[in-house]
Amino acid sequence: MKRFLAMLAVLLTLAPTLALAVQPDEIMADPAKEARARALSRELRCMVCQNQSIDDSDAPLARDLRLLVRERIAAGATDRQVIDYLVARYGEFVLLKPRLEGQTLILWLLTPLVLLCGGLALWIYSRRARAAAPEAASLALTPEEEARLEKLIADQGSAEKPV
Repeated sequence: MKRFLAMLAVLLTLAPTLALAVQPDEIMADPAKEARARALSRELRCMVCQNQSIDDSDAPLARDLRLLVRERIAAGATDRQVIDYLVARYGEFVLLKPRLEGQTLILWLLTPLVLLCGGLALWIYSRRARAAAPEAASLALTPEEEARLEKLIADQGSAEKPV
């Protein structure tokens, strides 16, 4: 019974990923145009789901966008024209990967910049740690100091014992 429940839980967890968002009535008759539509749909963000493409989403708005893409392709629009049309209607946010432009430049440069700064900070830290290592070695006790410390510890230990 436990196995059955475990399998059922796995199947229920995976069930949403097994469902196909594109419905049979959306598919274009021309396989080449359908392939273009699917490729474009993978580049466009579902405005409801936000981190899912319209190709993967089963939200009603994603369906409307998929139909709009297919409609524009059937009308003879190029891929660029379809993308530009949707960006004009919904803004840059509709693109899963923002374009490399002045206003999105920070999105593209922020990650490499953070990684570069982090690497530089680690390099500086390691250099400082290596430079401080000889100073730490000079702080080591001499044999005479170690003997004196052991004698003090022994004397204090015997002073604390009750008589």
